[in-house]
Amino acid sequence: MDIPLFLLNTVLFPGGALPLRIFETRYMDMARGCLRTGTPFGVCLIARGQEVGEAAEPETVGCLATIDLWDMPQLGLLHVRARGGARFRVQATTRQPDGLLRGEVELIEDDDDCPIGEQHQPCAELLQRIIDDLEMKVGARDEDAGSGILDGMPFLEPYRLESSTWVGNRLCEVLPIPLKARQKLMELDDARTRLDIVSQYLRQHAVIK
Repeated sequence: MDIPLFLLNTVLFPGGALPLRIFETRYMDMARGCLRTGTPFGVCLIARGQEVGEAAEPETVGCLATIDLWDMPQLGLLHVRARGGARFRVQATTRQPDGLLRGEVELIEDDDDCPIGEQHQPCAELLQRIIDDLEMKVGARDEDAGSGILDGMPFLEPYRLESSTWVGNRLCEVLPIPLKARQKLMELDDARTRLDIVSQYLRQHAVIK
């Protein structure tokens, strides 16, 4: 599978929401192409380099992203919201003349999902509280001044609070941890192991009991 790669200082998880402000020509062209054909692009954490300017080098595991909303508030600036899909492993890369990186990638099988167990129920309850709080804030902002596609909920429906994979992925997105640690959590193939690590972190920091 050959896809364009968007290198960012962020980690996209399956099922995650990715709001983007796109202004570089290479990525504008990439987004237009994906919208025209309905195909995904790949999101990879930057291993070396910067988001803007000279092409960076990606981590070897990334996540597919499909644009589901877009807007162009002004000429030369594209707002999009993408949804995280399957994870992939980069096998090889090529660089286009415009600097866009393309990757030959192999899809990684989905996590072995399972229902939330009793030991992880506090994680699901914490996530529910986070969602409730965010919905109140987003609703108040919408009533006050209106919002664009980049200002909505950071979690996409349906909310699957019974799923170890979904709960673990969403909590990993909001934990105050280094990007490299977030990347390692995304790379894990077992949802229960990921949630075990998240649960241990939250208990160590007295967020849950």
